[in-house]
Amino acid sequence: MADSSSRSAKSAGRSKRRLPNQRWQIAPAQLDQAEWLAQTTGLSPLLAQVMINRGVNTAEAAQTFLQPESQLLPSPIDEFPDLTLALELLMRAIALHEPIAICGDYDADGMTSTALLLRALRAMGAIVDYAIPSRMQEGYGLNRRIVEDFHNEGVKIILTVDNGIAAHDPIDRARELGLVVIVTDHHDVPPTLPRANAILNPKLIAEDSPYRGVAGVGVAYILAVCLAQCLKQTQDLTAPLIELFTLGTIADLAPLTGVNRRWVRRGLKLLPQSKLAGVQALIQVAGLGSEKALKPEAIGFRLGPRINAVGRIADPQIVIELLTTDRPGDALELAMKCEEINQHRQRLCELIEQEAIAWCESSKIDVLRDRFIVVVQPNWHHGVIGIVASRLVERYGVPVFIGTYEDEAKTQVRGSVRSIPEFNVFEALQFCGDILEKFGGHRAAGGFTLAAEHLDELRARLQLFAHQQLLPQHLKPLITIDTQANLSDLSIALHQQIDALHPCGIDNPDPIFWTPNLQVVDQQTVGRNHLKVTLRQGNTSLKAIAWRWAEFMPLPDRVDVAYKLRLNEWNGQKSIELELVGLREADLPVGSQASEGEPPAVKLNSAAHSSPLPDSPAIEFSFSQRTYACTIATTAKGKELRIRNSDGFWLMIAPQQKQGRLGKTIESAQIVDLSLPHYDRLIRAALHAIEVAEQRDRIAQKNQQIVMLQQQIEELSQTCPQTIAPQIQALRSQFLRLIAAIEQEESHHRSFLGE
Repeated sequence: MADSSSRSAKSAGRSKRRLPNQRWQIAPAQLDQAEWLAQTTGLSPLLAQVMINRGVNTAEAAQTFLQPESQLLPSPIDEFPDLTLALELLMRAIALHEPIAICGDYDADGMTSTALLLRALRAMGAIVDYAIPSRMQEGYGLNRRIVEDFHNEGVKIILTVDNGIAAHDPIDRARELGLVVIVTDHHDVPPTLPRANAILNPKLIAEDSPYRGVAGVGVAYILAVCLAQCLKQTQDLTAPLIELFTLGTIADLAPLTGVNRRWVRRGLKLLPQSKLAGVQALIQVAGLGSEKALKPEAIGFRLGPRINAVGRIADPQIVIELLTTDRPGDALELAMKCEEINQHRQRLCELIEQEAIAWCESSKIDVLRDRFIVVVQPNWHHGVIGIVASRLVERYGVPVFIGTYEDEAKTQVRGSVRSIPEFNVFEALQFCGDILEKFGGHRAAGGFTLAAEHLDELRARLQLFAHQQLLPQHLKPLITIDTQANLSDLSIALHQQIDALHPCGIDNPDPIFWTPNLQVVDQQTVGRNHLKVTLRQGNTSLKAIAWRWAEFMPLPDRVDVAYKLRLNEWNGQKSIELELVGLREADLPVGSQASEGEPPAVKLNSAAHSSPLPDSPAIEFSFSQRTYACTIATTAKGKELRIRNSDGFWLMIAPQQKQGRLGKTIESAQIVDLSLPHYDRLIRAALHAIEVAEQRDRIAQKNQQIVMLQQQIEELSQTCPQTIAPQIQALRSQFLRLIAAIEQEESHHRSFLGE
């Protein structure tokens, strides 16, 4: 039996162990509804809970979710106000053999959109060409140079894809030159629309429309299919177009809801047997040639990066030619170029990431103080710094502004931004807009340019904005968890049922399960920096992989884990594995062997938290990488401390007791032993949080008294005769005593917090 000093030593040793810096958000369990939905759909209650978390909570919604082809779709012509006009303009140009020019973009969405419309328009007899602005020299979107080049080439219609909604000046120039402009885009709509002849943008249609979430390639697909239907030329077009739609939609991280879910599901079935030479070549070089079916992650992590890499650091024409050629030999050669470029992109990312981390560590940045990171270094390729920014967000849990100098004199900075859910990137850039030369983006990501002389001002502005938006508890990567499972629940049959929820991606993520208090049986590094572990619960053991987590070895003996399910196939054998996304040290289980010891004496202040209601305002605090809330409640037997965890369980502790009660309700609460070390530390943390809150409340009350006394003194000084000067002096003395008391209170408060 260990004494208290040895327990303290063990606890200190455990607390120093480095683990992923995360916060977990576990969806509330809805057992009755999940059981009903499971019976309705024939799926596991675990997956029924996942569907409830996605907003699928009726039989009708489940039918549409599980069988999206069964949904009756409205006509796009009824949804997009300018679609009829756009179709008329294009049909007229095709009939009169007037040249059409596409202005695309250099990301996967823009390149697949360009290729899709090139294939479709050529198949329908149009005279069509394209241009994509230079990422390095010109940046995103339609510009005057492209407009004037098109005009000089005799183009009659400019058709933008994945850009144009904010291109006011270039579109004005095009109209001055007598060109027709059709904008197809999906980005946020500015306060004033450009003077295009027709605009197709899902942000301009009803929010509940099934077409609302389409990416740029989705708008291009709708336009192409509707045009083919008008010209009665849909034969042999639908399959190749939906394959390109699927590539672009997943690579652009568009939400897999509405028509995206329906069409992507169809496209994923077609891709392995694609008749597009370029798609087949890309599948081969990505090592997916033997796959009978593809899932979104195959595009997101295998095909998409090979397309995106070209747009980031090379010539987008390579991808356009790859996706429009019908010659297998040319396609394979172009796919090999994509592979080489992607390998170069990977090396660039690794190098820049290492340099960025080294700078952050050597600079001793304080993310809790600053709540963001700005890192700018020379000789970084701005085509890949956005990827590095995402990795730094994952590592440090704060918004990251990363940039590089565009000239040798280091006078101009070009940067990318990636963020966490609570920090709006576009609003942050707007907040700094007067010192930025250009900026754009949305809630989660953005880009900017500024003069290097304004870097310090940028940091100062961002610090002010970040402190307005972010609390300390936000500064950890968020892990969103669907439901708790036992290892014995995880079977190949369950993995097969998950296929019914596919395609998974943005707004329909892969199910994330969690299991508490697992024994770590074995752990080892694999590859360069990955972690492979064997976990046990009772008589069930499973292997797990954690990407890029080798730095956290050795793990504690017992852990809570959050994970996705993986199917491992080796030598004809199939088995379930876990892909870890969350990990934290486990609580000691109730009833386990633990050292004896006295629980902390719970001394409750009768003057504080006098409300007898259990739902009175609670004080949030963090303990062991979790968020808890605590309050003091009044019962028939007196006051008791109550602590609630994120799962809705309450720990109820009466003063001077060695046992407490744990449960979601008073009636269902079970007796627990408060002498277990975890409860000891948790109770101390809760009491600390309450005392801090009480200190702050008292200081706030005294501050209010000071304001009132100041007002009284001012009124008396201005309106009263000299005969009551002693009273005014007495008020001033009382005022000074209050200030001294507050200063002493604040000093005690800072000492209490260890400041």
